[in-house]
Amino acid sequence: MAEEGNSESEPRPVIKVLLVEDHALTRMGLKTALKRTPDISVIGEAANGEESVSCVDDLNPDVILMDVGMPVMDGIQATRKILAKSPTRKIIMLTQHDNDRDILASLAAGASGYCLKDVAPDRLYTAIRAVNAGDAWLDASIAGRVLKHYSDEARMASDEEIQKSEEPAVPPKAKEAPAKNRAAEAQDVIDRPFAEPLSARELEVLKLIVDGLSNQEIADKLIISLATAKTHVRNILNKLAVDDRTQAAVHAMRRGLV
Repeated sequence: MAEEGNSESEPRPVIKVLLVEDHALTRMGLKTALKRTPDISVIGEAANGEESVSCVDDLNPDVILMDVGMPVMDGIQATRKILAKSPTRKIIMLTQHDNDRDILASLAAGASGYCLKDVAPDRLYTAIRAVNAGDAWLDASIAGRVLKHYSDEARMASDEEIQKSEEPAVPPKAKEAPAKNRAAEAQDVIDRPFAEPLSARELEVLKLIVDGLSNQEIADKLIISLATAKTHVRNILNKLAVDDRTQAAVHAMRRGLV
């Protein structure tokens, strides 16, 4: 039986979307797809990153669908400029490319999501809703690449630590200790001890996080309210001592929790 407050009859508020895409036919196809769902409305279009930077304040969209490769200014540059001015803007990178450079550059620029253009309409709707609600969103294949990237970096950091431990000891004043790099920080996250064990329900939720489900999808899957799903996710992050869902997924996979 569903928990109180998870009624499907409650209308969702309309999410205002700005489309940023240089190909007119692709924009038309996206706009047509988004018209099929009543809670998403396309309020504006831009043909390149520079146009999106210029119009975003006037249109005030809830979510921006941003193409990566565009003339004049690409989507990654535009994302940096938009978020530098308005850090709370929600941006989903939408592209036909799944190369690691674009994925990591987009996430580093502050994008909240990354979708391929061949994504099924229902998954795109879910991505928009999830990002609008404050979640991060990655296609399943993209999430796998990101997890592999951090896993590889952590493994390299571990190998470096082993190699350093085999080097002759050097007096502290002879050289300065190197600053922690990103890979070492990733390893710290993975090796960090649990604050307290996860409950059976939290393990269920963690598995769904690893599978790439949003909070709303987790709520639907487990027949619980969205608020309860968010509470479970927050408790999992606290117990694993991590900052976000990606780190939680890395942690789970490396420790064999799922």
